[in-house]
Amino acid sequence: MPSIVHDTLVRLFHDRPQLAVEILQDLMEVNLPATPLVRVESKTFNTRPSDDIEADLVIVLGPPQAPAHVIIVEIQNDKSKDPRQLARYAAAAWLLLGCDVTVLVICTDRGTATHYARPIDSGLTGYRLHARVVGPDDIPPITDPHEAAAHLELSAMSVMVHGRDRKVIEALATALAETPPGNASKYYEYAYDMSGPEVRHLMEEIMKSTDWPVFTPFAREHYGRGLEVGEAKGEAKGEAKSVLLVLGARGFTIPDDTRDRITACTDLDQLERWLTRATTARTLEDVFNEPG
Repeated sequence: MPSIVHDTLVRLFHDRPQLAVEILQDLMEVNLPATPLVRVESKTFNTRPSDDIEADLVIVLGPPQAPAHVIIVEIQNDKSKDPRQLARYAAAAWLLLGCDVTVLVICTDRGTATHYARPIDSGLTGYRLHARVVGPDDIPPITDPHEAAAHLELSAMSVMVHGRDRKVIEALATALAETPPGNASKYYEYAYDMSGPEVRHLMEEIMKSTDWPVFTPFAREHYGRGLEVGEAKGEAKGEAKSVLLVLGARGFTIPDDTRDRITACTDLDQLERWLTRATTARTLEDVFNEPG
């Protein structure tokens, strides 16, 4: 069953398929057709009479009527997938679209990356696939906020791999502070969902101790509690003011210690009881004495 890391990485590439092109060109020096047309294609290949086979993501470069190159993106967190399936994906895409195919495998640990980086014998004579594999060692630690802003997807992946380095998280957070809120929250969620508990804890620590925007589930919950507390304090302050106004209007002289007692109270129910008694009390003591 796919994990949250797997699904988040798929979303990351799906939301911006140009990322696969950039990784292959910039990190792996793969020559690809020069075209501004990059789109997500149907990811299901029919290999009749066999069952349909479905890749994680299929990205096509070039116009629909004349595809120039196909990139098949696979996210692998373990060695459970038969490597020959990757060769089947590439062959099916070539048959369907009639152009060259690159299989890009994103792996979250070194052992898995090594496993899929080996040449894949398809079982068909002469057809041997060399997948392009990106493992933890291939994802650079991005600590420069300007670089993070220019490559938000790669920066989120950098947090996944190198997030124990506080500077990596701070670079992404600084970049996101200058990013429109909708995109900023999306990329922070990517980084949070892809990261392990230790990295998430550090992200939460940074969120609590700084003025970073509220993006992660933890931060939203933490911020929400803060809002609730703030609202409750505001209501209590207004209620205390009402008690003092009623007592003043009825001619009572309010000693400083009594005034402090009223303004320091944050119990709304208690303040409401005091306010009710203040309207009829003959003495200040009557306001604070509980019946019976």
